[in-house]
Amino acid sequence: MNTLTTAQVRTLLDSGANVRLIDVRSPGEFTASHIPGSANVPLDLLRKHSTQLRAEHDDHVVLVCRSGVRARDAHQIVAAAGLAAVSVLDGGLNAWESQGAPVNRGRGTWAMERQVRMVAGSIVLAGVAASVFWKPAKWAAGAIGAGLAFSALTDTCAMARALSFLPWNRTPPARPGSETPAALTARS
Repeated sequence: MNTLTTAQVRTLLDSGANVRLIDVRSPGEFTASHIPGSANVPLDLLRKHSTQLRAEHDDHVVLVCRSGVRARDAHQIVAAAGLAAVSVLDGGLNAWESQGAPVNRGRGTWAMERQVRMVAGSIVLAGVAASVFWKPAKWAAGAIGAGLAFSALTDTCAMARALSFLPWNRTPPARPGSETPAALTARS
């Protein structure tokens, strides 16, 4: 898998090369903040249409998410579909922002990582508080701790995957006639 740093992506964009920035986060996350000129093709949409992915262009595609994890997942999907010239922004939007690169900000949902921290923290807090009255409740906190440790070791997150099914994290229904993620595949 080819990864590009923020500086490399900015150089590509400044050179006038045909580059498509594809943000694979949820629509709510994309609305909250995204790289100017990027298009939103959520990971769940890529999964749903993976067998239909065929590029009608020769543009270089750079996949973006918050930290790079979902973009790497998206890279596996598009690579399996045969799309060439696809890279991942190393460190994602976090790295982009830390380098002082421009970001469009709007109103949207929290980033998935923040949602996970809120849910995990709430479950741990509730488990500890409830264990004062019912001792076995402490195991809820332990289960979340084990899940977070497993998540870190495997660089996956079952809680994020579950949260992605909530309405504010879902891709809106496709418009009639839009059967594939056109921002990724169609000619410009």
